[in-house]
Amino acid sequence: MNQQLTEILSRIEELLRYDSTAPLIFNSGLFLFLFVAFLALYILLRRTTTLRILYVVAFSLFFYYKSSGIYFLLLVFAAVSDYLISHAIARTDDTRTKKRWVAASVAINLGMLGYFKYTNFFVEIANSIVGAGFLDFQNIFLPVGISFFVFQSMSYTIDVYRGAIKPLDRWIDYIFYLSFFPQLVAGPIVRAKDFIPQIRKPVEVTQRMFGMAIGLIIIGLIKKVIISDYISLNFVDRIFDEPGLYSGFECLMGIYGYALQIYCDFSGYSDMAIGIALLLGFRFPKNFDAPYKSATITEFWRRWHISLSSWLRDYLYISLGGNRKGKLRTYLNLLLTMVLGGLWHGAAVRFVLWGALHGVALAVHKMWMAIIPWAKPKGEDMNPVVRLFGWFITFNVVCLGWLLFRAEDMQTVQLMLHQIAYNFNPAIIPQVVEGYKAVMGLIVLGYVMHFIPKKIDEDMMAKVGSAGFWWQVALLAVTAWCVMQVKSSDIQPFIYFQF
Repeated sequence: MNQQLTEILSRIEELLRYDSTAPLIFNSGLFLFLFVAFLALYILLRRTTTLRILYVVAFSLFFYYKSSGIYFLLLVFAAVSDYLISHAIARTDDTRTKKRWVAASVAINLGMLGYFKYTNFFVEIANSIVGAGFLDFQNIFLPVGISFFVFQSMSYTIDVYRGAIKPLDRWIDYIFYLSFFPQLVAGPIVRAKDFIPQIRKPVEVTQRMFGMAIGLIIIGLIKKVIISDYISLNFVDRIFDEPGLYSGFECLMGIYGYALQIYCDFSGYSDMAIGIALLLGFRFPKNFDAPYKSATITEFWRRWHISLSSWLRDYLYISLGGNRKGKLRTYLNLLLTMVLGGLWHGAAVRFVLWGALHGVALAVHKMWMAIIPWAKPKGEDMNPVVRLFGWFITFNVVCLGWLLFRAEDMQTVQLMLHQIAYNFNPAIIPQVVEGYKAVMGLIVLGYVMHFIPKKIDEDMMAKVGSAGFWWQVALLAVTAWCVMQVKSSDIQPFIYFQF
């Protein structure tokens, strides 16, 4: 009996201990088990505000510990640092002193991000220029999601400096905002002015909120596990690993497949994060709005990763001068913003090139709108034929960007483009489709889901939201069964965990 108890306790300790090979993610059985247990006590504490806040903070820090180990202390450090700095900003009336404090916040946050995210990158560059071994430096561990909570914390102090919000009176409220686990490791990047007013409000989850939450979680699971993971493991990864072994058609489908994979992976996470937050009584803004429907590159960035694109606009592009300093400066600001946005995604030349491509595309589109008065930034009022043409150009420019984003090196980029241009071989298309029936079917399904008219999509979500409790539970159970049928043996982490 004692031995069995010891084994059980040992197993529990193993599950609760940090394991770098098994981060705690939404589509894992361990998260489901822990979240159900968490939710049961959360419901009991929903009317005791301070205890509820402490409880959520504790679970959020544990959640981050399971993702990054001891580096959860970085999150605590950022919470302490920016909480104190925000109060220092609010206490002084001297503009110069305020600027010094906000500069200190930016320096601390970017210094932390730069050390953990870019040191290895610059050491590799130095060694490649001077010679291998010039800088002997061990690889630095990259804490999961550090880019997200650093940007979120910086936006708080900048908003206090701008007078958009007042600093929080309680530190526990600030770390609640910064560490709230549904959006902690992969966004959305939630603004303080949107989230903080919800922290101490009474928890209320209506039947509609519950239904919407279940619907979002179901959609997120379908996108991530059934579509993204399957086409990645069974097709996309194979193409990008050895593009020279495949025809141009297969390489092109690999690029289109990756465009769908990264969208389903990231928007699937966002859907689940928004749904889980709704179950807890919190509302997050939409992070994706069918971006591949876009007819212009400007429209794409108003639909893709909305929380990041709006952050870059409000805190970087506008700070650089935005469009207030002439056309040439506007184009340069767009280019610099997107290059830095690319670098935010990762310390690699391919991310810089991806950002530069989008920066150039945005600048060219803004230039085009200045030349052609009837050109529309959103593309929503275009003539249907013109919009179709704009969509075709935009989608393929975005896919070219995804090729740069996904390929491990420029040799892979060149080889895939060469295969598409010179070895397309349309005669084998039926054979490829037959050989990858499940993959091609899921790619078609994914794009069909993406291009469903907004009205139909909203009506479907409303029906799930208004369905009875047991119908919602049954729908979730069917989705979980489908996930179990197609999932790989290993849990596939979300792509944006690396950022």
